[in-house]
Formats: sequence, structure tokens, C-alpha cells
Amino acid sequence: TVSVLYWNERMAAWTVGVITVSDRCHRGEQEDRSGPAVLEALRAGFDKQRGPPAFITAVVPDEIDAIQAQVRRMSASCALVVTTGGTGFAERDVTPEAVKPLLTKEAPGMVHAMFASGLSKTPVAWLSRAVAGVVGRTVVVTLPGSPKAVRECLEPLVGHGLEHAMELASGNAKSAHPT
Repeated sequence: TVSVLYWNERMAAWTVGVITVSDRCHRGEQEDRSGPAVLEALRAGFDKQRGPPAFITAVVPDEIDAIQAQVRRMSASCALVVTTGGTGFAERDVTPEAVKPLLTKEAPGMVHAMFASGLSKTPVAWLSRAVAGVVGRTVVVTLPGSPKAVRECLEPLVGHGLEHAMELASGNAKSAHPT
């Protein structure tokens, strides 16, 4: 499932894209639980003054071409694309390899914040190979495929600068600093 989040001044709301990367979910063999966890965390955490975010979701297989096509499609019209799944060490975990070449700017600080938050709760959080950055005018963040990890990774970002990063990347920032 994919959800995309973007700032549209005319709508005064965010639109969020969430992409679930999973062979089994794509084939209908398993229920997607991490995509809905992304939606829940973003709904709960974003600035309510702008109105509730709108979501676009998609489920793609663990294939570089499919992941890249969906990230490109969503980033063409959104300020945020969040992927979930495919960041581990299994042979078919290729989300970082798919997303990293698309990034025009990397955001290692976002990844460090996610790791620090995750490690304070889960000793093996370092096993995620997350990447984050900007594709065009869109912030893109890759998350692990577990609902628990999704919540732990989004916690330090949502309400703590992610919205400002989206405004800056999209060119809609009111000021250079959120203070």
C-alpha cells in the first residue's frame, strides 16, 4: 500500500502517499498491516490546523522497477512518499536499492533520528537499511515492514520537523526556520 503526503495551498491540507512493499501482500496472500500503521501514525501526528491529510495507497512487489515506478508516480504530485517494507537483509529486500538512486538530496539526519528512536525500544532496530531524502520536490522516507517499527520510526519525525521538511522541499515554506 502506498500513501503520499503533499502540501496544497488551495486545499490547505496534506496529501500523503504510502507504498507497502511486499510480495505476499501484493499477491493477496497476506494482509497489509504496516501500510495502515503508517496511515494511523500520520493521521495522529500531523498539524491539525491544516486539516486532515488525504492519503493515496499502493501495494507493490519487492522488485526494484515496481518500487521505483510507484515512487516516481507519487512524487510527481506529492510532498511526502512513505514506503514500508523491504529494508531488511533478506534477498528480496530491495527498497533502499530502488529508492536511493532516485534521491536528489539525501537526508541522513532523518535516518539517524529513526534509528535512535528505534534502538531505544528495540535492540535490533539497526537491522533496517532505511534511506530518506528528496525526490524532486517530494520528501521520501523508507520504513521497515513491521507495524511496531513503523510507529517507532515515525515517532521522532512526525510533529518534530517532518512537515517543515516537506514545506522546504516543496517550495512552500513560509520561513527558513520553524521557530
